Amino acid sequence: MDLISNWNEVKNLFKDSFKSSFHFSIASVSENGEPHVTPVGSLILGKPGQGIYFEKFPQLLPLYFKSNNRVCIMAVNSGRWFWFKSLFKGEFSTPPAVRLYGEVGTLRKATNTEIALWEKRVKSVSFTKGHALIWRGMSQVRDIKFDRIEAVNIGQMTRNNWKNQ
Repeated sequence: MDLISNWNEVKNLFKDSFKSSFHFSIASVSENGEPHVTPVGSLILGKPGQGIYFEKFPQLLPLYFKSNNRVCIMAVNSGRWFWFKSLFKGEFSTPPAVRLYGEVGTLRKATNTEIALWEKRVKSVSFTKGHALIWRGMSQVRDIKFDRIEAVNIGQMTRNNWKNQ
């Protein structure tokens, strides 16, 4: 699949995924070759093939990046209504899931623009105690450069979802 021509659809899917589950799954590999999956809600996609995520809580990811900075990030639209309509119709009107593959950069201080993008994303829950405990004060990010996209195939249900597959 072509990363560039499908990027807007990828961004829309990541937006729907965050709305339905508040996180994405980031897979990495330990120096012993063991797979590791971490839920991260702070991923923000930018220009085609580029993204960032705020690193505040992951403990093992930074250790694994020392020996292997490759990641696979999966987003799934878990919305009940989306799935019910799709199951009823026998096809997904938009892709239900996607995997992005890429390389993670070094930890750096977030720019004011990046912080503003994050704060805008979680503004709807900014009045909650949980927001103050986990999402306030995000200040460090890692850049991600994506080089490959992979559709999640669910047979006939996803037959018409992606262009340039």
